[in-house]
Amino acid sequence: MNIYTNDINNANTCNIASHGFFRASILLAAAAAAIGTAYGGVPLNNLQGTGGIAFNPLAYTAGRPWEGGETNSLNGIVSKPQVGGWYVNLTDADINWFALGAAFTVADRLEISGGYAGINAHNYGDNSLNTYNIGAKLRFLDENAFETSWVPALAVGGVFKYTDSETVDALGLRHHGADGYIVASKLVKETPIPVLLSVGGLVSDEVVYGVVGHNKYGAAVFANIDIIPVEQVALGFEYKQGVHVGDGITNHDYFDGHVAWFVTDALTLVGAYAYTGDKDRFYRDGRTDRLGVGGGFVLSVQYQF
Repeated sequence: MNIYTNDINNANTCNIASHGFFRASILLAAAAAAIGTAYGGVPLNNLQGTGGIAFNPLAYTAGRPWEGGETNSLNGIVSKPQVGGWYVNLTDADINWFALGAAFTVADRLEISGGYAGINAHNYGDNSLNTYNIGAKLRFLDENAFETSWVPALAVGGVFKYTDSETVDALGLRHHGADGYIVASKLVKETPIPVLLSVGGLVSDEVVYGVVGHNKYGAAVFANIDIIPVEQVALGFEYKQGVHVGDGITNHDYFDGHVAWFVTDALTLVGAYAYTGDKDRFYRDGRTDRLGVGGGFVLSVQYQF
């Protein structure tokens, strides 16, 4: 279920972002405005493969319908697939993070997704850190249901996660874990500029987004806001509360400011600046509260078949 479509065309974000990010946002917006109308859009494949933005899921399910409408027997059974790649350069910690994800939707309701990430954290003694994710999301309420203009889309989902890294064993954590979430998303078109709002609740055992393992379960909230100032561009802000996962371990809150450029009806490019907390908190102070891996720039290429 894509949000940035012809219907939309008719219709002080993040303080941590650098001046360079905002200059890039303006340039991308200007380039998009010069090209014309595009139809790509969210949900993207996020860093774990799930249909969402970067960190967080959205209530919308991934994958477009096949050509031919009702005459194509695949429509209503399975959507086209979509794929996304991410590069995260956490300059504070000198960590390079590559992620690939894919997703499709069954029966216009159930999204199935998969994701892989390879992280090079050589400054922290781990040159080969890999994560594997399998997700499912059920959209149980459609946006604007009951012939209204205000009802959000609602979905529940989960992600099974596995981390392959010696760091997990060194810290006494588990290699595998899972997230569960509920999320509501709504596109508001009655405002002068269309606004996409999303908010949800998460239960997770992740330590630093699951990259360094899993421990005990805690609850957190997350939210997104995006505006669509011109036909092919969305500018937004993303927030994810750090989860308390027991034994004194707490993840830092995550933030990112991003710009998405819908280049064609299939291709979307994303640039962002993300901040995940003080990278040296554990190594400098021996503290496991508000764990993070610093900040840095994020680039993504998304393709919807």
